[in-house]
Amino acid sequence: MKNQIRYTVLALGLLAVGYYVWHGLTSDDVFGWVGPQMALPIIAVTIVPIAFAFTGDGIISAFTGNNSSEFRHGLVGLGTVEGVRQTGVYLNEQPQVRIDFRVEGADGKVFASHAKMIVPLTQLALLRPGVVLPVRYLPGNPDKVEVDLSGDTSAAQEAMNAAMIRKGFTTPAKLDIARRGVSAQAVVRSLSVPGEIRDGYTRLDLVLVVTRPDGTTFETRTEKFLPPTAVALVQVGRIVGVHYLPENEQEVVLSLPVNTAN
Repeated sequence: MKNQIRYTVLALGLLAVGYYVWHGLTSDDVFGWVGPQMALPIIAVTIVPIAFAFTGDGIISAFTGNNSSEFRHGLVGLGTVEGVRQTGVYLNEQPQVRIDFRVEGADGKVFASHAKMIVPLTQLALLRPGVVLPVRYLPGNPDKVEVDLSGDTSAAQEAMNAAMIRKGFTTPAKLDIARRGVSAQAVVRSLSVPGEIRDGYTRLDLVLVVTRPDGTTFETRTEKFLPPTAVALVQVGRIVGVHYLPENEQEVVLSLPVNTAN
């Protein structure tokens, strides 16, 4: 859509300028270059730059709240923010930023990419290195992505689940507990670090005291791989969210936020 708009406006602009030149060269009037036809090249010179500016990366999405047609049906991957900088372009006093990502695709392959989007000033601080965002990408052109604006949380969750399974951070059985299990709260009774690290995530062995919906409690053990920024969430005495199946209370799954960077 972006290219179609640009090509159309550019063609109309060239047509307008061409008509003005043709009219001036073929007119027998000494004032053939002067008249209403002068408005055509003036309009063209004004409209073409505006059209190119307003069809820049992230601009159309800022107006529509949706991904561009090019990326709307792209694959969903997980983009980890590695850097953010302003481009110098503003829309309604809100800056356009370039976000550098490390993207893990649906097939598990990791590649460097970037996105440009309009971000409200009040949300700029949320885009810090380490934050994970769902992105849309095209397999044939991985150099550029768009932050997923579809609101389809199920697609993003599926991408996250697949990535966690590939890295050995969880299993299909644990994901089933997270989907079907009883939601409850638990208190961390003890914490140990056996020293196992996977992809920068540290394994933590936890002893939890879980409170059932009826107020009774039970104790269980579980393990969780967490990034360094999330370790503070499971310190002794902290209250955490969990899921479990009543028929198997010894298998408990922690529910923690994805983005925990400070």
